[in-house]
Amino acid sequence: MKHRLPVFLLTVLVPFAAFGQAAPHVARGTIVSVAGDTLTLKTREGRTEQIALSPEWTVTVLKPVEVSAIQPGSFIGTAEMPQKDGTGRSLEVHVFPPGVKAGEGHYAWDSRQGSMMTNGTVGKVTSNPKGRELEVSYPNGQRKIVVPPGVPIVQLTKGERSQIKPGIAAFLRLETSPRGGLASDGIVIGENGAAPPM
Repeated sequence: MKHRLPVFLLTVLVPFAAFGQAAPHVARGTIVSVAGDTLTLKTREGRTEQIALSPEWTVTVLKPVEVSAIQPGSFIGTAEMPQKDGTGRSLEVHVFPPGVKAGEGHYAWDSRQGSMMTNGTVGKVTSNPKGRELEVSYPNGQRKIVVPPGVPIVQLTKGERSQIKPGIAAFLRLETSPRGGLASDGIVIGENGAAPPM
């Protein structure tokens, strides 16, 4: 049975599927205000941006979960730093709902200089002195990812527009609006005001 993709997840899944080897076009920062269909965001780089929200804009909340939520067969995404031994070291892990897959692959990301994003299905899971080691498979590839202790691990859940308030940390996928400015179709936030780790 195929699972229909919840609409709220498109905010996160569409960019992962579309970026390929290109750096993502996203924004991270703190919400200044929401007035009508315009979001004002103070970015982590210190800029203040006006972002047009689509009529259907959604909210995705990232809920912390234990590392035990990552099991063989789980579909995950992880921003990671490539290591000299060919493995990846997770900066964060986001666990998709059962049956949901999107953006499979290994491609450039912008959490830190040189970081990558890996989306795939977890195979073997083992523990070692460095943390939890995952074998992650995706079309045309497989990667060993080490999840160190203390790395943020979150589950994607549906949020409400009422949760978008000044002072909340946010992550947005950006597009160019028909008028030439920035636009987005959804906002990703952490639970209880936490910054989205991705």
